Amino acid sequence: MNAKPFASAADTGVKTETLEVLADGVYALTAEGDPNVGAIEGEEFVVAFEARATPVMARQWLDKLREHTDKPVKYLVLSHYHAVRVLGAAAFDADVIIAHEATRRLIAERGKEDWDSEAARMPRLFKGADTIPGLTWPDLTFSDRLTIDLGGNRGELVLQHCGRGHTAGDLVAWLPSQGVLFAGDLVEAHAALYTGDAFHADWSTGTLDRVKAFGADALVGGRGDVARGRDTVDAAIEQTRDFLLVMRRIVGDVHGSGGTLKDAFTATHEALAPKYGKWPIFEHCLPFDVQRLWDELDGIDWPRIWTAQRDREVWDQLQG
Repeated sequence: MNAKPFASAADTGVKTETLEVLADGVYALTAEGDPNVGAIEGEEFVVAFEARATPVMARQWLDKLREHTDKPVKYLVLSHYHAVRVLGAAAFDADVIIAHEATRRLIAERGKEDWDSEAARMPRLFKGADTIPGLTWPDLTFSDRLTIDLGGNRGELVLQHCGRGHTAGDLVAWLPSQGVLFAGDLVEAHAALYTGDAFHADWSTGTLDRVKAFGADALVGGRGDVARGRDTVDAAIEQTRDFLLVMRRIVGDVHGSGGTLKDAFTATHEALAPKYGKWPIFEHCLPFDVQRLWDELDGIDWPRIWTAQRDREVWDQLQG
């Protein structure tokens, strides 16, 4: 393999953003493999799901949403802590920012390092970086389940922690009355996985089992297309599981036989590329994915912090 440009630094092309109405008052914005965001209307307010990387980027999403509703954003739900998901929060002027309690811990522990790391990995997503006022902190956290009464006849929105997965603190947003699930980065539809802060065994087993058990009719993953219909939703979940299981098998075999991290990366690339190699962020993510899984096999349960320097070292070792 030839040396590749660092992460997504060379990805400078403009992506087409598409706002989809999934049900009455339920919206998703997709952008050709860029991070997805969503919103749910209550009777008198909006619940926004994900914040984007900067207030400037968030306002682009809000401008599209305002073509459909002028209700104020009362709640902003953060599915997890990564910078591209949280640092645009100021644009929403939300009354309450909600996250899992582990997400608050991760922000405190490594929020600034992650900000620097992701800005270098994905500079195009950080348009208007100078508008970021600082780290985003949740106002309300929970450990297992939280419900929001949407008012009127709109039912409730269920926020659920399904277990450790993409990070320690991922949560999903479930609309039982409409069968719509916002899954964050726990599920990707036709997009590669980033697992640099993941818990691969938990994610590929019990966590995805619990996500699947919702029986959603529509699923908005972290990137890629909205999955519509039970068969398509289940396929997106199983695609995510397959990516993880192949990684676990290949990296586990190399680690167990005394091979090197580079051997594991090369073998994993060869195994995954035929099916996933053309999907968004595959080449970007895989070195960090393999490094994290290797750490787990070395007995490092809690993910090591990614810094801009460590990013470059791993990239040069594996993709260089």
